[in-house]
Amino acid sequence: MTSLPPAKFFVNHGVVGSRTDIYHLLRPLLKQNVAYAYVRGREVAAYGSGPVERLAIDRPDVSSYFTPLSICLNVDSFEYLEFETRPEGLITYALVQGDERVILTYIPAEVELDAPRMAQPTLGLVRDEYVQMELGGLGGQAAGGDGTEGQA
Repeated sequence: MTSLPPAKFFVNHGVVGSRTDIYHLLRPLLKQNVAYAYVRGREVAAYGSGPVERLAIDRPDVSSYFTPLSICLNVDSFEYLEFETRPEGLITYALVQGDERVILTYIPAEVELDAPRMAQPTLGLVRDEYVQMELGGLGGQAAGGDGTEGQA
């Protein structure tokens, strides 16, 4: 009589290789804001924050992508997931593929990002260094004009 090995269990941290387990660990992030850092080798190649809009499994036609406007996670894009519970109770996830990894951290609504490492850079506005442009209406007419402006 052969018995199946017992299912693994994890408490507060672990390395998970099962696609189903990875999916279930990431599912609470759906529709939540996360900070992300893309690490290639030992270098942080990109970082930012955004909402997790989609979580996919068994969909080879769906890519994983990370932008400030939308994040899509396809479990099949990664070999395994490492997770760890931080002292303040938040979980950090590392999705790993070869020597590349994407590190995700849930951002509670009342907590601001750790600046400047994970914060997304913002554009500064110097009032004396910009030009205001007004676009004309449809058909090349200026707003409120009759299309005869500039004609002699």
